[in-house]
Amino acid sequence: MSHLDALPPWAAIVVAVLVLSGALLAFVGSLGLLRLKNFYQRVHAPTLGTTLGTFFMLAGSITCFSVLHGRPIYNEILIGVFLSVTTPITLMLLVRAALYRDREEGSEYVPQAPGRD
Repeated sequence: MSHLDALPPWAAIVVAVLVLSGALLAFVGSLGLLRLKNFYQRVHAPTLGTTLGTFFMLAGSITCFSVLHGRPIYNEILIGVFLSVTTPITLMLLVRAALYRDREEGSEYVPQAPGRD
């Protein structure tokens, strides 16, 4: 027997919609990773899609456990805070490293650094 048997039908529908929306957004972000042409385009789709998808998943989890326990449960908000802080920083570091590498190699689709000819 699962604890989810105690979940009311209205809450189960809300949780299902939130989790499926999150899974769909994460899937779209993953498809963007496969379909886009170069690194600079590819890096945006997973960062934006999966971050928003994760927030929907967290909203579903908060809803489910808040209804089951009969009080607000906000433990998952910490996950959302860490995700929203670390994802842009990681994106920025990866893009700067790739930009530096491409400029050193003389790639034609990357503009040169200011002050260099």
